[in-house]
Amino acid sequence: MSSLSAIAQDSTSDNTFNIRSDNTFDIDKIRQDFPLLNKQVKGRPLIYLDNAATTQKPQCVINAVNQFYENSNANVHRGAHTLSDNATELFENARSNVKHFINAKHSHEIIWTKGTTEAINMIASGLAQSLLKPGDEILISAMEHHANIVPWQMAAQRSGAKLVVVPINEQGELNFSIYKKLLNKNTAIVAMTHVSNALGTINPVKEIVQCAKQVGAITVIDGAQAIAHCAVDVQQLDCDFYAFSGHKLFGPTGIGVLYGKEERLEQLPPFQTGGEMIKTVTFQQATWNELPYKFEAGTPNVAGAVGLGAAIDYFNGIDRVGAMLHEERLLNYCLELSKSMDDIHLYGTAKNKTAIFSFLMGDSHPSDVGTLLNQQGIAVRTGHHCTMPLMNELGISGTVRASFSLYNTQEEVAMFFTSLTKVRTFL
Repeated sequence: MSSLSAIAQDSTSDNTFNIRSDNTFDIDKIRQDFPLLNKQVKGRPLIYLDNAATTQKPQCVINAVNQFYENSNANVHRGAHTLSDNATELFENARSNVKHFINAKHSHEIIWTKGTTEAINMIASGLAQSLLKPGDEILISAMEHHANIVPWQMAAQRSGAKLVVVPINEQGELNFSIYKKLLNKNTAIVAMTHVSNALGTINPVKEIVQCAKQVGAITVIDGAQAIAHCAVDVQQLDCDFYAFSGHKLFGPTGIGVLYGKEERLEQLPPFQTGGEMIKTVTFQQATWNELPYKFEAGTPNVAGAVGLGAAIDYFNGIDRVGAMLHEERLLNYCLELSKSMDDIHLYGTAKNKTAIFSFLMGDSHPSDVGTLLNQQGIAVRTGHHCTMPLMNELGISGTVRASFSLYNTQEEVAMFFTSLTKVRTFL
């Protein structure tokens, strides 16, 4: 079950955007960069397999955040002193890092947010005010995270638009033929995930966008799960909006990114109002600041942005193709070991997927399995993974999800299955 072909397809480009590949991926060295991986849980070495929820942070990211507070802490922009100038430079350098990382055309197309959820809410709220009207349709898929469902439900309710769900097949893949049939002159927005957080499915985003453009629909891509596993080139994808969270890319929590094409961002009304996002204010009216500040009301998460910039520097500094291949090997090893356990039922068997292993074990409740794994030092996620409609489609209440990152090892995968064998004796 290979995901590399899909990753390679999304990473090719005619411009200078590229990912590093020098065949020097060194898992032992990588692990030394992440201090929390040395932690013990319940007297056992931590095996952290909850990376789809959040990734661990390398020491350089921790240092960058600490150094900001120790040496440069001040509010950004309009400052008349050295600390503010230093903070502003770090803040805007981080924005430039993001611009290059996803190959945006302009730095002002990069909007700082709290995360993917706020970014999608920002788009949905703005489009509900400025674009959507009764009779319009918003297409999403059956595998979406709640953060890419509920904002569109509310946008539809406010505008009179209709939410339309594209089904998936038994492997957890988007039913692309039905997707194309559902597209029509009333389709105003197509909002879909790049990678499913519950199943690991990699969607054919470039093709999704191309088809949507044929009917004039605006495209919104939830990149929360893709950003640390796929090469993302927003110009090649040609999407109107792309959102992701820093904490899933080895960066701090509470910082995220909304990319939007300049012309789309200019058309959107502000999401929040107050300081920083204004140009002029009287008691009668206000005018808005230029991009990107039009969408960045209030004091921003400067330390978070600095930390995310450091995370991108770190990620760019490793052999990323080697990391992708390593994650693929972990998933394949996981799938091979699962064949020896006849009570393991897998969910999400797409041909192209990231290293997410979502399953149920016999009739055991997912939370029982997760609790017993934790007793052996293994961290997994259990439940509906903020995809309740998907779980309803699958006819289950939730799964156990082991999700891998570049610092996990085959030895950890083997220990995971050894522990599952022990869990079986208790259930």
